[in-house]
Amino acid sequence: MHLTRLIRLIPREPGIARFPTFGLSGLVFLVAPGIVAASEVGGGELGHRLVVGWLAPFVLMLASIAVLPLVVPHWWESNVNKGLISAILGGPVALYILTLDPHRLIETGVEYVAFIALLAALFIISGGIHLRGDLTGTPVVNTCVLGAGAVLANLIGTTGASVVLIRPLLRANAARRHQVHTMVFFIFIVSNIGGLLTPLGDPPLFLGFLRGVPFEWTLGLLPHWALMNLSLLVIFYVWDGRLFRREAPAAASVSSLRSRARGVTVEGKINLLLLLGVVAVALVVARFGDDVGLGSQRAHKWAQAIGMTFLAALSLLLTASATRAANRFTFHPILEVGMLFAGIFATMIPALAILEARGRQFGLQQPWQFFWATGLLSSILDNAPTYLAFSATASGLMGTEAMRLDELLQATKGGLAGDSLLKAISVGAVFMGANTYIGNGPNFLVKAIAEEAGIKMPSFLGYVKYAIMVLFPLFILVTLVFFRS
Repeated sequence: MHLTRLIRLIPREPGIARFPTFGLSGLVFLVAPGIVAASEVGGGELGHRLVVGWLAPFVLMLASIAVLPLVVPHWWESNVNKGLISAILGGPVALYILTLDPHRLIETGVEYVAFIALLAALFIISGGIHLRGDLTGTPVVNTCVLGAGAVLANLIGTTGASVVLIRPLLRANAARRHQVHTMVFFIFIVSNIGGLLTPLGDPPLFLGFLRGVPFEWTLGLLPHWALMNLSLLVIFYVWDGRLFRREAPAAASVSSLRSRARGVTVEGKINLLLLLGVVAVALVVARFGDDVGLGSQRAHKWAQAIGMTFLAALSLLLTASATRAANRFTFHPILEVGMLFAGIFATMIPALAILEARGRQFGLQQPWQFFWATGLLSSILDNAPTYLAFSATASGLMGTEAMRLDELLQATKGGLAGDSLLKAISVGAVFMGANTYIGNGPNFLVKAIAEEAGIKMPSFLGYVKYAIMVLFPLFILVTLVFFRS
């Protein structure tokens, strides 16, 4: 049966257009040569046994995420269609790796389960916390909210912090004429740069944690976090203050805002304890897993996934439905992440294996090179697989295994420390995921919520102009301070 006829048999959501037949056939046409070529290779380490053609599914998967929302936005709205793309690109890869290296496929599958379990737990639990009441959208209050978000992102993730804080901030600024810059800085700080200090903060860091990076290692990135976030908060305060004073009459604006102010109360407080439970599960399994018989990384990941799932289930049981309704909570975003990352995790197996085996050929040697290479790709691709790609490259350079990043942290070679390379990769992935709407998952989420509230957010290129103007000078400063040698 022809592929396009097969596609017609798959159920689709009401109102969702089908993907153009030519585009779907084109994807298969582009992937097929890599599959055929790889099947003719044998012997040796996995990365050496796979030809470069096996990078095609991974590249196409990431390109689909970046391009299809712009080309066929209505079709892309359906999670079924996202799952279809993941199956078309990831299915053949998974089947072939199963015959070549089943252990690698199983390890990746377990890692995917643990990764999605954490994101789902943070999403579900944070979705049960509702801040009721209005703040005043003054420069001081707005800056404090952004600063609080930078801290909160490390406890409940950038996605969780964005979900909890975006609507109170929108309400606080409802009487303001200038709101776009506040939403942009919210994406910069709360949805990205704030989440650098713990593996819970941003998806790339949790993937590193799943591959052996100690939970507390990211606390060593506090100087990088402080430099960027304090700089951004100062810039925002000055920017917002100037715009606030322009809003005429300024006195009337302040009076209007303050007249709307009410005390902020927290609904769904049980979820605050459950968030602490997420941190506890991650720490306890990492620290004491071996003592209770979890003697392998695979067992650790399963234990973490089970613990996170249990906490998410408790949140659903213990949170009033009215609280979630006030947050407009749905499962659509986390289902979207699950569909897309299934394809990403499958297609990235050959890419990571090739980078691990041939990483030295890419010419990356110094931390500053890894910082910018990781960061710039994280701007146009999702920062989680980009982190894995360059950590695999660094592992290949240092002669360690990409699945064991704890080995990279201990490695030294020719005066170069693996620890410094992973710092550069981590900082680049987290910081520069803020450069575009597609760099990190929460970015588009915040954009959509803001537009739903009536704010005309910048276009894709318009947002990039903000990033170039505000973020890139700070990235240069970070390079000079931390990654110069």
